[in-house]
Amino acid sequence: MSRERQPGQGRGERGARGERGRAPRPDAQDRRDAQGRTRNRGRSGAGRKYSAQAPSQRSRTADPARRVAFGVVRSVHAEDAYANLVLPARIRQARLDRRDAGFATELAYGTLRGLGLYDAILTRCVDRPLEKIDPPVLDALRLGAHQLLGMRVPAHAALDATVSLVRAEIGAGASGFVNAVLRRVAERPLEEWLADVAPADGGDAALAVRASHPVWIVRALRQACLLYTS
Repeated sequence: MSRERQPGQGRGERGARGERGRAPRPDAQDRRDAQGRTRNRGRSGAGRKYSAQAPSQRSRTADPARRVAFGVVRSVHAEDAYANLVLPARIRQARLDRRDAGFATELAYGTLRGLGLYDAILTRCVDRPLEKIDPPVLDALRLGAHQLLGMRVPAHAALDATVSLVRAEIGAGASGFVNAVLRRVAERPLEEWLADVAPADGGDAALAVRASHPVWIVRALRQACLLYTS
């Protein structure tokens, strides 16, 4: 004997109560505004707010200057290339204007120059040794750290641009990790990070971090200064 569907049962009832008999959440239909912006939940007791940008306005591609800088840093670390030889060719290839070429130059050279300091800071912001991070992702983090701490780039721009760079050059899978780490870097100014990772009253190791030089070079310079002044 076949079962007859009673009024109110079947698709109509399922549609009214949601999938698997669960009633839909009261806010399921109002998570986006007319422009498509989503709302976050906010902190306890605070009202919800929409994100600043609609999905169509969020950056999806990396700008050419940052891609050039990333390529230079990767060539130095992966191929033992010389930055001063690689950079001009990449600038010409990307057809950067003078302003973007200057930005790419400072970003690449500044990141390489401050490598020791930025690695010391990043070590405090990740839950694993730096050598366990994929080298391209680590280089992107270094570029982001230099923008946040060594250049006059607004924090929101540095974060958004670096995440876009990761999506374009590495893949979307690493973008969340990079975003989370750089947000931790951005929580403190450079002076506070220096006081943490390289105290001013420290020894050769702290000075090496501040100067981004190997410890043996710092010791050699100190000994040379002592010999010169004695």
